[in-house]
Order: sequence, then structure tokens, then C-alpha cells
Amino acid sequence: MSEKIISIIPARGRSKGLPRKNIVLLNGKPLIAYSIESALKSRFISRVIVSTEDAEITEISKKYGSEVINRPNDLAQDDSPTISVVINALQVLAKEGYFPNIVILLQPTTPLRTYLDIDAALELFMTKDCQSVISVSEIDHSPYWSFAVKKGYLESLFDKKYQRMRRQDLPKIYLPNGALFISRPERLCKTKSFYSTKTLPYMMPRERSIDIDDEMDLLQAENLLKRSSAQIA
Repeated sequence: MSEKIISIIPARGRSKGLPRKNIVLLNGKPLIAYSIESALKSRFISRVIVSTEDAEITEISKKYGSEVINRPNDLAQDDSPTISVVINALQVLAKEGYFPNIVILLQPTTPLRTYLDIDAALELFMTKDCQSVISVSEIDHSPYWSFAVKKGYLESLFDKKYQRMRRQDLPKIYLPNGALFISRPERLCKTKSFYSTKTLPYMMPRERSIDIDDEMDLLQAENLLKRSSAQIA
């Protein structure tokens, strides 16, 4: 494989919805460990890197086999854009003389994404005409049946024809699930976005698309992990 592919896992120490979210235990293992282990199993990724400002996350990440880039505190705030974290990591690597060809961003809050997802998405990116690949899952409740309240009354947000359609006949809608984002470094540094006019979707089922933001998400992910382990056993 001639392409140099790195994964970047952004993990700051502060979080609001779920304290210390990135290292909270999920089925007995720190949340971030799932993303690190999946990236290490990939047949394409050559370097797995966690970007963090937090000493405990650094220690845990190294324990599970990841490299760590120390993130500046001004990029670890509530309003710090993730793309700035990716670009910072690329700049640190450039100072080392290392220039990857492809970057895959793995959010630690989507632990049920597997190495098979990672490899399939990377293969899609490398073999198709695109500028980026982003993982998505189908929305369970269609927005075509959504309403706003105006002057106290419900008003459809879309054409009223959708109100007369069966759910299964409505247009399929997809939402980025946060599991993975792929692009090339030069494009990311230029556009500061993984989104483009030629972004391909990598489809993932809802059961692997849980994005952990609070205690309920954590419990749901734990139940799914226990159920899948029981099925394997």
C-alpha cells in the first residue's frame, strides 16, 4: 500500500453532557479504547493518533497502543472546531517530517464502529471518484412529517403531500453519525471541512451508529455490546 493513512482520534478532557466522557467505562473498558483498537486492527491505517490536552486520556491512549499529540488548550474548549484539531495534528506531524496522504477522523463517542467499517470506508474513498467519505445512517423518524408552530397552529415544514404518504414511501434521509470522516490533508487544510461537493456516504446501520452524549446513550451501547457478545458466545 503506497498511501500513508493516519487516523486521528480527538479526545478532550472536558465534557458537559457526560463528565469525562471520552474515558468513561463502557462494558468495563474506557470509551476511547474502542476507537483505538478498531483503528489498530485496520489493514490500511499506518499510524493511530489521539489528540488531547488531558494527562489521564494521554496515559489511557498510550496503554491501548495509540500515539498521542498534545493539543493546545485553546483547541480544547467547548467551541473548538474539530477540523482545527485535525489541522493542528497534521502541522505537528509535518514538523516531524511526516506527511500522510489520507486522514480518517474517528470520533471516540461512536464505539460500535468496527475495523471492518473503517476498512470498507477507506476502500470506498480510494477506489471511487470523491473528495471525501463520511459515515451516515438512515434517520428513523422522517423530517418530512415535521411541523412548526406558527401563531399557535401546526404548520407543515414541507409540502403537504408528504402528510398523505406512508412512512415507507417517504424519501430516505441520512444523517452523519460521527463514526468516521475521510479526506486528504491538502484539501482539509485548504477548505477546513470534510464536506465537499463530491462527498460519498458510507452507510452504517443504526445499531452501530450510537453517538454517546449522555448516560442513556451509554446504557444503550452497553446493552448492544452485551447482546452481541452473547450471540458470539
